[in-house]
Amino acid sequence: MTIPSRPARSAARRTARDRGRSPRKRWGLRIATTVSVLLMTASGVGHAMVTGVEDGIGRVHPFQGMQERDRPTGGDGLNFLVVGTDGRDKITPAEKRKYHLGGAPCHCTDTLMLVHLSAGRDHASVVSLPRDSYAEIPAHKDAATGRTRPRHAVKLNAAYAEGGPGLTVRTVEHMTGVHIDHYLEVDFTSFMRSVDAVGGVDICTVRPLKDRYSGLDLPAGKATLNGGQALQYVRSRHIDGSADLGRMQRQQRFLASLIHKVTSSGVLMNPVRFRQVAGAMLTSVRADSGFTADDMVDLGQAMRGFTPASSEFLSVPLAGEGVRLPGGGTTVRWDPVAAEQVFQALRDDKPLAEPKKAAHGPRPTVVDVPPEQIRVHVDNGTDRPGLGKTVSKALGAAGFVAAGVPGDAPGGPHATTVLAYDPRWDRSARTLAAALPGAELHKVAGQGPVLRVTVGQDHAGVHPVRAEEPAPGTPGIAAVTGDEAGCP
Repeated sequence: MTIPSRPARSAARRTARDRGRSPRKRWGLRIATTVSVLLMTASGVGHAMVTGVEDGIGRVHPFQGMQERDRPTGGDGLNFLVVGTDGRDKITPAEKRKYHLGGAPCHCTDTLMLVHLSAGRDHASVVSLPRDSYAEIPAHKDAATGRTRPRHAVKLNAAYAEGGPGLTVRTVEHMTGVHIDHYLEVDFTSFMRSVDAVGGVDICTVRPLKDRYSGLDLPAGKATLNGGQALQYVRSRHIDGSADLGRMQRQQRFLASLIHKVTSSGVLMNPVRFRQVAGAMLTSVRADSGFTADDMVDLGQAMRGFTPASSEFLSVPLAGEGVRLPGGGTTVRWDPVAAEQVFQALRDDKPLAEPKKAAHGPRPTVVDVPPEQIRVHVDNGTDRPGLGKTVSKALGAAGFVAAGVPGDAPGGPHATTVLAYDPRWDRSARTLAAALPGAELHKVAGQGPVLRVTVGQDHAGVHPVRAEEPAPGTPGIAAVTGDEAGCP
């Protein structure tokens, strides 16, 4: 990997060139909505091209008035806050109707992501912060009345409504202990135009996705989404009971696919396409004023080898129960132990995901229902003693939950492995069938949630599976890398 010509430096080693800026503003803008504009500079188009692109960015001042002594201490690497707002002023009436974007904007944040770029520029960590998170907004002066408002509890996305980018940064720093280096704000229009500019983005799903509120209607399999469809995909919250958690996971998968599209489509090597894409992306982007074209080029050169596998994604771990606000409304609360582990890793410039072991055997099949949610009873239908216990143990290692002690199936030996299931649990049956290739599926009305497997003479082993979306409440830090989150 190419190292930047000006590597990351600590505060004590800044050059004279940096002294004219705010102490934490030496690299500049890193990402435009869900994909980094800086990736575009890897084409080596040069300072003149990037300077022209820089002129299209709107400026905000989220760090104005903030004292470094009152902020978390900065560490190695770079942290930036990516905020998606629901601005839709530049979307045409036809697009509003087609993509279900009616109504007045709420002037709040629709998406919040904390992104960490390692000091060695060899990986990036993206942590989604639920917009309904319980947050205590620091005391601040109300812009409308001029009066000081004391610290009070709200949903995290309300920080923007009360105090804009500045209060949003202060709130996130207070909640995470992570020093924010840069701020980027993107609205619906910029997101749609960016996706269209790169020619659409591929999304894969193991089941149909339909949400009448957003208008999303995707079949199972692989689909190429245009800007409007992509916006429906990342905004949908009513596909199933996972609500905002599922929405954040879909945003992460979309980001992984978009990074892959940008880095593999030739956009980075074509100056004309670069200007088209960057111009579309920056139409509605607002960013802090600390970045320069020089910083853009340096970072882009360092990230020429950046791939989806270099990125990792995580939704901040949640506690079991939410909190009701005094004025009404329910929030979600972060797990105090697991969440702190995540933010400590960012402060220490360490990856979130466990190091990958050398790949052995077949690649896991992506499935709909997490195996941890599926109970399976196994019976041995072969003439091989103990095979039922062996298969049950293998399914347990793959994540499935054993239900009862394995026994011997009557009337054996059976030539074929049979998976019996209640039709109400058909999604679970498809997940289990992926782990038992060749098994015959038999519907048994009234059987209940436990799936029953009769192992046949044709059994050849348990195939590994991986859930498309981790189960809500999955213990530990369930980070996935970009190559796992994107299309296979």
